[in-house]
Order: sequence, then C-alpha cells, then structure tokens
Amino acid sequence: MKLKVQAVLDPLFTPLSVVCREMREKTKDNGQDLVIGCQRNKGYTTIYKTRIFADGTGHDDENFRFVERMVKALLWVVGGYKIIIAGSTIVGEKIKAAYQDKALRNFDFHFMSRVYEKPFEVELRSIENAPVTYEAASPVGRHLDGCRIGFDAGGSDRKVSAVIDGEAVYSEEVIWHPKLNSDPSYQYQGILESMKTAASHMPRVDGIGVSSAGVYVDNRIMIASLFLKVSDEDFDKYVKNMYIDVAKEIGENIPIEVANDGDVTALAGAMELNDVNVLGVAMGTSEAGGYVDEQGNITGWLNELAFVPVDYSKDAMVDEWSGDYGCGVKYFSQDGVIKLCPAAGIELDESASPAEKLKVVQRLMAEGDERAVKIYDTIGVYFGYAIAFYAEFYKIKHVLIMGRVTSGEGGVILLKKAQEVLDTEFPELASQVKLHIPDESSRRVGQSVAAASLPKLN
Repeated sequence: MKLKVQAVLDPLFTPLSVVCREMREKTKDNGQDLVIGCQRNKGYTTIYKTRIFADGTGHDDENFRFVERMVKALLWVVGGYKIIIAGSTIVGEKIKAAYQDKALRNFDFHFMSRVYEKPFEVELRSIENAPVTYEAASPVGRHLDGCRIGFDAGGSDRKVSAVIDGEAVYSEEVIWHPKLNSDPSYQYQGILESMKTAASHMPRVDGIGVSSAGVYVDNRIMIASLFLKVSDEDFDKYVKNMYIDVAKEIGENIPIEVANDGDVTALAGAMELNDVNVLGVAMGTSEAGGYVDEQGNITGWLNELAFVPVDYSKDAMVDEWSGDYGCGVKYFSQDGVIKLCPAAGIELDESASPAEKLKVVQRLMAEGDERAVKIYDTIGVYFGYAIAFYAEFYKIKHVLIMGRVTSGEGGVILLKKAQEVLDTEFPELASQVKLHIPDESSRRVGQSVAAASLPKLN
C-alpha cells in the first residue's frame, strides 16, 4: 500500500481508512453489498454499509479479515449486544464463530454482554432483509434554563458547579481517591457532598447533569474506573444506580442525565464553537472519544475509540487488555508515544511509569530534540488517517484534540501533520473538517456547565 504521507517511524502502518477506500475500488465490478448492523438498548440500531468481493470467488479470507475489522470498529463506536450481518452467509458464519466465549473476540463478547446485560449474539440475514437505522432523537445537552447542578467525576478530583440560566454561580474542585477505595460508600458520600454544596448556592435544583468516565446506559453505571476496587457483588448492589440514588437525596423527581466525560467534553466544545458534528478525542492514559451529532445532541453511543482499530497491519502492536491488534489505545495515548521511542532512538528508564516516560519525551520536545519531533510527526500521520476512518461512522465538521499527550509544541506538530494527511490523501474531507486544540482553562469551566446542561427539565 502506497501512502501519500508516510509515518516516518512506522513504515508498516496500514491505515484502515485507505483499506476501506481500496476495498470499495477493488469490488466496483465484481463485488456484493454487505450491511453490518449493531443493536443496543431499547432496540436502537446503527448500520454500516460496505461492499466486499462476491462469495466463493477466492476472496473469502480477505472478505472476513476486512469485515471483522469493520464489525469491531462499529461495535466500539456505537456499542451493542447484537451484530447483524446481511449479505454474506460465508462471512456471517465466520463472524459468528469469532464472537463466542474463548474465541477470537472473547474480550468484546464478554464486555458487551456485561454492559447491556444481555447475552451477545450474531444474527445472519439476507441483503433484502438488511437492518435499518433506528436511533434515539431525544435532545441531550444545551439546556441552560433553570437552576442546575453540573458534576464532573474525575479520577483524582471531583468538580461541581451550581448553574443558573447558563451561568456558573459557584464552582469547586475537591481532591479524592475513588480508584483506591473498595467501599462504594466512599464514592457515594463524595458525590452527595459535592451536589449538596452546589445545591446550597441556589434557591432550588431543577436538574442534575453528570460527566463521568465509563459506560452509562439509561443513567446507570455499567463500567467505570472510579469503582476499580469495588467487588462485582457490591458494584451490582450499590454502584449501578448510584447517580440516580444521589439525585433522589437532593430532591424528589429531579431529572438527571449521566453521560460519558468524552461526550460532555465534545458537548462543551460544540457549545463554545456554536456548531454541531463535533468529534472530541482525548489522548492521555488511554484514548477517549465523544461526539455531538448534527442536531447538537450527544448520541448514547459508546465512542470507545481506544478499542476501535486504526491500523490493518498484522504486525501492529497488541493491546494487553483486549488482546487485539492495531487499536487506537496504542496510537493516541501515552502508550503510543512510548512505543515509538525505540524507533526514534530515545532510551527510556524501564522502571519509570508510563506518565514519567511521556514527560521525558515532552521535555525533549520542549528542547527541540528532532527525535521527539519525529514521534509527534508520526502520531500526527496516524491521526490524520484515523480521522478519515472515524468519518466512516461519524459525520464530522470539527475535531477537538485534548489530553496530556497533546500539550505543548507536540500537539501543534501532531495537528499540523494530521492536516497534511487530510489535505493530500483525503481532500474532499479536508474541505469539510476543521481541527482544533481547545484552550485548557476555558475547557475546565466549560465542562461543568456543559454537564449541567444535559437534562431536559420536566
């Protein structure tokens, strides 16, 4: 595969965005349509249409490898407990075999079953009976009327704001250690205390919005790192409904809306830009994502970009947690920086933590070290091609990047290189998409106001 912009430290990088384009090109005359559907809570279904080689023409393995990557990507973009494959029984059977206990996609199979509290399944259909999109259109966010609490649950501090008609009248940050506590009453009391403090600065509470890392379905906590040490039994008993239970203590029938912090960051950016179709990508310990659609709403999709594949190369780095190759977590996080150090000729202390290793590279970057420049240059190439791949699933007008990997001059280089990829390889996309690094101080304030704007008042 010949790329117009090379990843200088990773010559084997094979972007999935280009693989998609080539598959469409190669199957123009002898292909068949394929529809992948992904079904989640309340029967919401998102589809992805593509084209593969006709069944039985000697391309069955190539078809499966391509479709397997696209299924994986769609699953982690939108979330779901059921995959529907319409248009190829051969590919469908192979996908079904992959998504089983102890099979190729064992991690994804069990993760999604837990999130949606349903057994994971793969359903095969004819192309005539292909699934259609069925999405929720309930407006979430941008509601600024009334007296609201905006709560942002971070791993090291919790932030809360009292917001009256869109203006934060009180804000505070409190240091806490939720990831170290196995007793869920620690987190419960911390959340309750913050919300009561905010409530005391307003005449009443009309609504509560929560921004928190993790996966949320119908305001219930399905998976969240804040409860890392809590046992599964206590999680089911005390954690799943925690935000709903806290809201009841603040007052009767107060509407509450809980959203992933990536979505709320994208919402804060969309409110600042006063626009829609915003994709937010945070590059820190991992890769986090959030999205605001063309109606200006957050969608209820998972947006777990860390597990979305971006590199088709079989030699791509494997993520230790999911056991899969070429996924975003190894490209757009501190791990992505660290993995490129040997190729750049930077030696790191193996006993140092990932955060300390990142700081070494950032210090070299601040000193203008060419080796560090090459690392950010390479990540920028990765990101430009990844944006084009994300555009297979999202309508994008703006991309916001944030997180500690993007701080300083490195983030500027990264963004410039990503823009170069779009300009030269995907000019039709470059004319539609703008790339931004938001200002850190405005983002911190904006996050809690955006969180407060989540619920629609009764």
